[in-house]
Amino acid sequence: MAINLSKGQKIDLTKSNPALNNITVGLGWDEASQSGGGFLGGLFSAKPASIDCDASVILLQNDRFVDKKDVVYFGQLKSTDGAIVHQGDNLTGAGDGDDEVIKVQLNAVNQKYNKMVFVVNIYQAHKRNQDFGMIRNAFIRIMDDSGMEIARYNLTDNYQGMTGLVAGELYRHGNEWKFAAVGSGMDVANLSDMLQRYK
Repeated sequence: MAINLSKGQKIDLTKSNPALNNITVGLGWDEASQSGGGFLGGLFSAKPASIDCDASVILLQNDRFVDKKDVVYFGQLKSTDGAIVHQGDNLTGAGDGDDEVIKVQLNAVNQKYNKMVFVVNIYQAHKRNQDFGMIRNAFIRIMDDSGMEIARYNLTDNYQGMTGLVAGELYRHGNEWKFAAVGSGMDVANLSDMLQRYK
């Protein structure tokens, strides 16, 4: 049965399930409906530009971002060790379920990485005047090889004015892997800005 996590909660993934190796991390979100004022406003208001959220994984060495190759995102879909594979960019967030999916082979992650940070940022957020206050139902979830959900964290804070989100972290604890629900927001222009926070 899946564990519903709250902000700041940490769970062990592999201690209680030593056979767990291939996991799928799904991230999802919906655009909040934005109706114009009154009947005429609803009739004539232009549909807001769709919000393009991008999920990425920042790989840290001793909690620091060291090399530009240590990020998996829509422009670099696979980690150098091949253990982390992004399944591709979703431009709108339309539809139910996971919007972007990242597969991780835990025992193949290079030993130099102690943490994987799962982040989401809005593409060209400042230029389009968009922020995560326009997003609802944001979540991160972890599934096993069979597709069964192990853990889910629904991000319920008010992220108005925030253009980047740290959803969660996978990190080593000795020989085990743990997951932490983070849910912190930041105002960034792009993914590069987010990477600077970890240098």
